[in-house]
Amino acid sequence: YIATGKQTREPQGIWYTPISGIWQTIWFEPVPKSYIEKLTFTPNIDASSLTVSVDVESAQGEVMVQLLDKGNVVVTASAPVGSSEMIIPIKDQHLWSPEDAFLYDVKVSLIQEGEEVDKVSSYAAMRKVSSVVDKDGHLRAQLNNKNYFMMGPLDQGWWPDGLYTTPSNEALKFDIQKTKDLGFNTIRKHIKIEPECWYYYCDLLGMLVWQDMPSGDIHNMTEWSGRWTFLEKDPKQRSEASMNQHYSDWEAIIDQLYNHPSIAVWVPYNEAWGQFNTIEVTQWTQKKDTTILVNAASGGNNFNVGDIIDQHHYPSPKMEFYAKDFINVLGEYGGIGLPVQGHMWQENGPNWGYVESENNDAVTNTYVEYANMLLDLVPQGYSAGIYTQTTDVEVEVNGLMTYDRKIVKVDEAKVREVNQKLCKSLE
Repeated sequence: YIATGKQTREPQGIWYTPISGIWQTIWFEPVPKSYIEKLTFTPNIDASSLTVSVDVESAQGEVMVQLLDKGNVVVTASAPVGSSEMIIPIKDQHLWSPEDAFLYDVKVSLIQEGEEVDKVSSYAAMRKVSSVVDKDGHLRAQLNNKNYFMMGPLDQGWWPDGLYTTPSNEALKFDIQKTKDLGFNTIRKHIKIEPECWYYYCDLLGMLVWQDMPSGDIHNMTEWSGRWTFLEKDPKQRSEASMNQHYSDWEAIIDQLYNHPSIAVWVPYNEAWGQFNTIEVTQWTQKKDTTILVNAASGGNNFNVGDIIDQHHYPSPKMEFYAKDFINVLGEYGGIGLPVQGHMWQENGPNWGYVESENNDAVTNTYVEYANMLLDLVPQGYSAGIYTQTTDVEVEVNGLMTYDRKIVKVDEAKVREVNQKLCKSLE
């Protein structure tokens, strides 16, 4: 029941080579006896204020917080150690969005008896993720109180040389920048948690993120009877140990990523893989983080809970199910395949995509065709689309780029043009 995502000992199709050991960078940091342990930032753009919570390993002293814009101090606030939080007003607030990824620098100091005993630097952003009913009665996602269509690729974060492990931080940045260059404003990070640097680059470059919980108990737990209807009870249940592991991992993920302005949607389940206690888990997630949207089960069994109803339809976009009281999204579609000789995981193996193409022009034409089909579905209620996928992964050759990131399989200008139409479709 451990969260393993798509790892399997028998890789094939959409299931990939397993990994073990430490696959992310870890670090140890020496600290003084009294030190700043944790920062939490919660923006409120309607009140033009930022709530800052500072956890300190100390019984006494004062905490000082500074917000800066390009080195210039915007505001300074302080509070005695032990105060739960500071609500800091921000005059002429500069909002964060994919189109204008503005970050405030933050400096925090711990003062004892007039001396600075510890200090940390960070950053924060002013942004709001919410929803509203539009003039046609559709519930729409909003960013900074404006209707906002989220358009992005499914990004699995696999690499041919390191599998889960990226070659470098620059490689992480490259994928995000290329996604942005292709006209997307969103990435669905698919059943994997990335190194912290990946989210930093999303914040810095301007990219919204749907964050999946890596699936656990997949092979014992999948029962997909609630795709196009609402269920009242989960078809499957997990053991108490499995349930506790799921909650523990999911809470740690939310705690770790909470401060990132790029995070817009939490996704506790993908399809029906290990889906259990959906109502309770979704409500728990909404209570844990009240600031963004919750997509209970992307393409999974539907329940009257959460903010989003998400359906998957391959290869072309389609709306099989509409739920009036939810934000309706197409959480997966596409999968246009093209094997590129010299850039495949298995040169002579069974490579596949949901659609087979002969060349880059064919991939581009089909991509644009599907994007226009999705555009036609926006007036019917769709508020987001997720295309499969950013890169090839092992024998899946349906990426916009090859697995090694050396070949882009589409006409970038044409893809960007149609993606931007989708991104702006709710303006």
